[in-house]
Amino acid sequence: MAKYTSIGGQALIEGIMMKNPQKKTAMAVRKPDKTIDISFIEHKSIKDKIKIFKLPVLRGIVTYIETMIQGYKAMMKSADISGFTDIEEEKDKPKDEKKQSAFTAVIMTVGTILGIALALVLFLGIPRYAVQGIEWLAGTPFSKVVRSGIEQLLKLAVLVLYMWGVSFMKDIHRVFAYHGAEHKTIFCYEAGLELTVENVKKQKRLHPRCGTSFLILMILVSMIVSTVVQMIFPGVYDIAWLWITAKILMLPLICGLGYELLKICGKYDNLLTRIISAPGMWLQKITTKEPEDDMIEIAIAALKACDEIEDTKPEEETENNDDI
Repeated sequence: MAKYTSIGGQALIEGIMMKNPQKKTAMAVRKPDKTIDISFIEHKSIKDKIKIFKLPVLRGIVTYIETMIQGYKAMMKSADISGFTDIEEEKDKPKDEKKQSAFTAVIMTVGTILGIALALVLFLGIPRYAVQGIEWLAGTPFSKVVRSGIEQLLKLAVLVLYMWGVSFMKDIHRVFAYHGAEHKTIFCYEAGLELTVENVKKQKRLHPRCGTSFLILMILVSMIVSTVVQMIFPGVYDIAWLWITAKILMLPLICGLGYELLKICGKYDNLLTRIISAPGMWLQKITTKEPEDDMIEIAIAALKACDEIEDTKPEEETENNDDI
């Protein structure tokens, strides 16, 4: 019997994280010896402590921030478990290696900061100045709606080109294949079918509740919010640094509204939700790939663990209960 669930997931390095908000979050990762490591992630949301953050829009902002943090930690842990990096416990390392580890942590932090700065330039700075250049070439200023529309289309173009470019990298291609396995497994579970590799392989790999769709929805919502802000504050767009600052300040609202749209599209299947979901579904053709059988096994193991389905792990699998 088909059913709607709020189970979501994330592709990791040689693994998948599955999250059931009502039960638990689990990640399954393929170890170098080909066995599957399953670990459970303890996560206490601020929404459980401060009830106001459960309200529409606000819950989207909180969920986005918490998901980013949890996803980053899970990705780093999967890199360790899978053998992608040779990370040892700090207490077992010689003094010189500890210094090297600290230096690596600093480099990763700097890299993250630079990555955020690059994202701001690509998705906020370049579209803003590009629209200005197009207006100069056209010899006339555009209306607020046209201006916002062009800016969001440029953002979409940058996003698609970026995703398409990185998809050719071997490691990223494998992560995208695990992404496909995640979607197919959730579809199989929601269809009420037995979670087997053969059943999962028959499912679609494009899911309307995917984070990729969320990125597209944010761009669409950004267009509407930006137009409204320009109508309320007509002069803000003419000052480039002020407009970029305003766009950054608008991000929480845009995230919150995008999250609500994503939930609606994931819960209902009608003409309107299909139209809203279509751009994100198209982009998923880049961010998801057809998985291999062993990838599907990982997705099944993660989903069974997070939903407390019996027979969670075959005998040869090992368990690691260390929380992230």
